[in-house]
Amino acid sequence: MPNQKILYVTTEMFPYQEDTNMGSLVHKMALKMHASGNDVRVFMPRFGQISERKFQLHEVIRLSGMNIIINDLDQPLIIKVASLPGERLQVYFIDNEEYFKRKQYYHDDEGKAFEDNNERAIFFARGVIETIKKLNWVPDVIHLNGWMSSLIPIYLKTYYKDDTYFNDTKIVLSVYNEDDIELNSNTKEVLAFDNISGLESLDNPSFLNFVNDSMQYVDVIVKGNEFLEEKLEEAYGKANAEKSDYLNADSIATVY
Repeated sequence: MPNQKILYVTTEMFPYQEDTNMGSLVHKMALKMHASGNDVRVFMPRFGQISERKFQLHEVIRLSGMNIIINDLDQPLIIKVASLPGERLQVYFIDNEEYFKRKQYYHDDEGKAFEDNNERAIFFARGVIETIKKLNWVPDVIHLNGWMSSLIPIYLKTYYKDDTYFNDTKIVLSVYNEDDIELNSNTKEVLAFDNISGLESLDNPSFLNFVNDSMQYVDVIVKGNEFLEEKLEEAYGKANAEKSDYLNADSIATVY
């Protein structure tokens, strides 16, 4: 079905991350939908390991400059963009010196999880939403991949519930067997600042518990792995959204 506006939000994508199931699948899905005549855009975090020189990232001044308040602190939103190597497909990178300059993804050099992983995910989710609005581009489908993106439907249905911008947008969530990492115990207080409460994950905040919560806020859930680990499989089974088993890039259009 061509002529759809499809937004992929992901924490991983080839070639910016190599040798991951999620990164490879998102890359293939985006290219397939782009080649089929759809208006496709991709958003992801600008992790410090992503070389700006190698991938020719450049800042988009007209989209940058906004501040997002996280835990009562103003954090500048920087938007960078690049074309997927060899393709006319734009990838937007959410950036911030405080949250994404570091070279590691979620752990420090000693293997300890970053205490602000929760704030980084909130900043990413709100940064994507605000940037899409600033682009004046209304997606028909938002396809979420990776634990950071799972906060987007939660925010859309709570913090942004009175905003009509995404009223006609359908949300697809792909669920992957990601590493489950605990989040800071202050997560409940940080989200309460945005008037978000009542999530099951807040009593035991972690990467996959947020994914579990997000399943209640989306239209379709797709298995990103053929077999999900037990906790995800259980949440998948309980969710009220439409469900799909694992689909490769050639078949994903059936969901849209």
